Amino acid sequence: MLVTVANVLAGLVAAGIIVIGARVFWAPRAAAGFGIPHTPTEDRTVQAWLTVKGVRDMACGLFVVVLMLTATPHVLGWFMLAAAAIPVGDGLIVLRSKGAKAVAFGVHWGTAAVMVVISVLLLS
Repeated sequence: MLVTVANVLAGLVAAGIIVIGARVFWAPRAAAGFGIPHTPTEDRTVQAWLTVKGVRDMACGLFVVVLMLTATPHVLGWFMLAAAAIPVGDGLIVLRSKGAKAVAFGVHWGTAAVMVVISVLLLS
């Protein structure tokens, strides 16, 4: 039962991060919601970096989907635990850039916490 719940949660995380990553292609300003203040989303160089972030996010979501379809829950659990480092790092980037603490803690570190919980469920 816990593995099923964890798989559903992992699937929701995967779908969410794929959508967040894809948004950069039709709404680059939405990607500025990453939490770094005064992001000049109309700047072509910034748009290129936001695209890099979007592709990274979509690939990470697809990694989870592939592991859900092909690997054991244990492997998915270890992957989710390792991947939790990404939103932790993202939160640190927001804080270092003088971004909103609510975004760093609530969005990025909240995501990391959910991923760690999913990992614990899959590894137990």
